[in-house]
Amino acid sequence: MSREYVFIVNPNGSNGNTGKEWKKLRPKLEAKFDKDYKIKEAFTSGPSHAMEIAKEAVRNGAHAVVAVGGDGTFNEVVNGFFDDGKPIEPENGGSSTKTALGLIPLGTGSDFARTFGWTKNANEVVNRLLKGQRQRIDVGYAKAEPENSGRYFVNVADVHLSAKAGSIAAHYKRFGNLCYVIGALQAFMGHRNLDMKIRVDDGEWKEAPQTTALFVGNGKYHGGGMKITPNAHPSTRDFEMVTFENFKWFDFLLKMHMLYNGTHTSLKEVCCERVHKVEIKEKLQPNSETTGKVVVQADGEYVGHLPATFTVIPAAVDLIV
Repeated sequence: MSREYVFIVNPNGSNGNTGKEWKKLRPKLEAKFDKDYKIKEAFTSGPSHAMEIAKEAVRNGAHAVVAVGGDGTFNEVVNGFFDDGKPIEPENGGSSTKTALGLIPLGTGSDFARTFGWTKNANEVVNRLLKGQRQRIDVGYAKAEPENSGRYFVNVADVHLSAKAGSIAAHYKRFGNLCYVIGALQAFMGHRNLDMKIRVDDGEWKEAPQTTALFVGNGKYHGGGMKITPNAHPSTRDFEMVTFENFKWFDFLLKMHMLYNGTHTSLKEVCCERVHKVEIKEKLQPNSETTGKVVVQADGEYVGHLPATFTVIPAAVDLIV
């Protein structure tokens, strides 16, 4: 029986470069894959389409579902492995082998791929998929208001300034990875650090004064190559949480190099902690209500606003490494 590889392609990713690169790559895959492999491609046409394609492929017992694009496409495909809070099982018994998750990093940021040292090199991509080695990885689940909207993530979830920066950066993707720097600088305009309360692993609530941004890392990189949660890895069964307190726009500029090499964790304004579950909310005055303006993202995708909860799901998915 042939092993079906479903490639979910975002043709408009990276300003249209994803579709062009995929056209070059597909013949190389076909040349290497023998008759035991069946290649099926599906092109996305809009938001959430990759998720729906992935759900159908997993239900049909595909050997692997491979995202072709950036972190946004990859996140949608990851969410397609779950339904109603549980991993999707093949229908009618399906394949005895669990559907594997794959990635061809052809997007703008491709931050998840950096944790594994993957590049866009065609030979490397083909050999990795052909080898088919699997590694169980953790998946995070982010839940936020309104109405406890939720999203699965495999890389980094973030709160407040950086989440605003991510939505702004989406408008500047024509500038490549520089779009994330532009987004961060614009996000500082009118930004206000806020007092927050954090509870880790169902412990006591603690104050996080004047929080600028908070990151929950399953992977290391964020924002086009910033090594924001440098000690995180999707196989550790926990997250690295990094909190920036009382950071100003000039701190961002002066210490930007530290964000890219991962040494920012030595700064007094930065707190790091290993967590399995973290709950975050605004610190409110008596009888006051949440502002509803503290944005929450997961893998660069909008989730909602505070209060929010992030939970690790250990060894949830088989990743082709």
